[in-house]
Order: sequence, then structure tokens, then C-alpha cells
Amino acid sequence: MTDTVDCVVVGAGVVGLAVARALALQGREVMVLEATDAIGTGISSRNSEVIHAGLYYPTGSLKAQLCVRAKELLYAYCAERGVPHRRCGKLLVATSAAQLASVESIQARARANGVLDLQWLSRDEALALEPALECVGALYSPSTGIVDSHALMLALQGDLENAGGLVAFNSPLARAQCAEDAITLEASDGTRLQARAVVNAAGLYAPALATRFVGLDPAHVPTAHFAKGSYFTLTGKAPFSHLIYPVPEAAGLGVHLTLDLGGQAKFGPDVQWVTSADDLLVDPTRGDAFYAEVRKYWPGLRDGALAPGYAGIRPKIHGASQPAADFVIQGPAVHGVPGLVNLFGIESPGLTSSLAIAEHVAALV
Repeated sequence: MTDTVDCVVVGAGVVGLAVARALALQGREVMVLEATDAIGTGISSRNSEVIHAGLYYPTGSLKAQLCVRAKELLYAYCAERGVPHRRCGKLLVATSAAQLASVESIQARARANGVLDLQWLSRDEALALEPALECVGALYSPSTGIVDSHALMLALQGDLENAGGLVAFNSPLARAQCAEDAITLEASDGTRLQARAVVNAAGLYAPALATRFVGLDPAHVPTAHFAKGSYFTLTGKAPFSHLIYPVPEAAGLGVHLTLDLGGQAKFGPDVQWVTSADDLLVDPTRGDAFYAEVRKYWPGLRDGALAPGYAGIRPKIHGASQPAADFVIQGPAVHGVPGLVNLFGIESPGLTSSLAIAEHVAALV
């Protein structure tokens, strides 16, 4: 016998939980299938925990639109639910005169994206805020912040369950059969489930999972690429009270300094293209390059002050030599399968954008 459910969300990371919550709050019957034994064990557990303002993303892109909309939703949600967070602000720093044009172009793009609170700081003004900093100028983003991502996910799970939804752990999906009236899902243990709507929020594994949906044209499934990012933690007291970001580099935002809510400073992530989503060991020798990068904006970094922290994997849907891809939120209007929504390439700013992604997806199913 095959059980039936209205909506199934595959993946209990921050985006999957936000989507499931949004559907449940609409009065839908929702089940989340999570392959592991806990929420948020994938991308959601290995990121910078930054609430992004929406500075960098191409104007009109989903990344820009959803990040700018969601950051205020997220701040309001965290305040309402008591999720630990802090609107600490960020300095985007130019460490040479040659970088000033890049920073000015980021400011113009941010303004076009609807980020209207940025402030240009001279070198003296930046150093008045952060005396340990070295720069020729900086862009101050007061609406950038940090959040306890696990506490956020627990709050989302609580809302989902209070609205009648549930999370089924240790439930990896093996395959699916798409039909006009329903999608039949089969778990690895042979359990079958029929759903009217299915959201593929499997993060790093979303493209691989989509290839197992019989009836979905493979032409709609992008190739997965994995960009590893390693973090190194600072031993000793943090030298800054704001987040410090250099001018962005290819595939990432440079080796930036972020803080956690306990005041611990960490540097990263760097960018290392890898072949496996499970390549999570930090190579201590990669820290050697961090010193030179960080000293461009913090010359006071001592030798030996960085310790290997952790690594995460970005779920890229473009290769190392290709232009950066936008979020892909792919509904029936694109691929023709009733009730199916695929989420591909939900990398940064996915955490920040989660509540707006949830709104977007809920409107499609």
C-alpha cells in the first residue's frame, strides 16, 4: 500500500525547512524527507552564518531579489522567535587605490538592487571604526549581520511541526515516478509515498536526485560542481567588531573575517574546486595563503595565529571557468512536470534568502 501526502520537501536544511514551514502555514499537509538523522547537516551546517545585505548579485537576478527581500524578513523572524542574531555591520574594504573602482561599482549595483543604506568611508573614517584595519577606503553595510543558523532551523522546524507538518529522518529518497496527478516517491528501504507536490531541496545532491525522477527531462537538470571553502579560526581575541570583507574574487567573496555570536573570529572561505561533495577535511597548508590575504587588510595578524577550522562545499551549477550562475527555482512552467519544484545552485546567499525562497516556492505549488 502506498501512503499519500499533499506536499513532500526533500532535504531538511535551512531552505527545505523554510519551504516546508511556508507550505504548512498555508494549511497544506507537509512531510520533509531527510536522508540523515538530524536537520541541517549539509550546507546549512558549514557556512559563514552571515545575513547578507544583497550587495554583489547581478541586478534582477533571483539572488539579488530574494536576498534583499529576505534579509528584513529574517531579522524580523529572529527577533520574534528569539533566534540569536546580531546586526553587526560589515566593511567592504579597498586595500589599494586600484580596488576603489571595484568597490564603487559594487555600491552602484547594490543601490540598483535596492540596498540604500550603504555608506562610503574614507580611510580615516574606516580606521575610526576599526583601528586595526588597513585600507584606502571602505563601504559600510549596516544591515549585514550574523545569525545562529542551527537555532534558526530549530525555530523553522518548530513552526512546521506546530502547523501539523513532520520531518522524517533517515529517509533517503531512491527514485521517483512523475505522473499527471501525483509523484510517487520510493525511499531506499522500499517505502512508497504518493505526493501531489514535491520540492527538491536536497542542496549539494539536488541535481543527482533530480536525475532519478522518471518523467523529468534530463535536459532540465544542471551538472553539479563543488567548490570547497575552508575556514581558519583566530586564536586569541578578535581584532574587529564588524565583519571585514575584501574586494570579491572569482567564485567567492574573498578571504573575509566573520564573527560568531560568541565573538570568535574566523577567516575564509577560500575557493577550491573539488570532485566530491564529501571532501570536507581542511588542509592545514591552505592556511599559508590566508596570512598574505588577511594581512592586506589586517597587517597585525601574527604568524601561527590561525588554526584549521572547518570546510564547507558550495553547490555550484557552473564550472570553474564559467560565469557564476543564479539560483535556479524550477517549477512546472519550466520542466512540465506537475507539482515538482527543483532548487538548484542554492549557495550563498541561500541562508539569508531562505524565507523569500520559501515564499517563491509556495506560490509555485
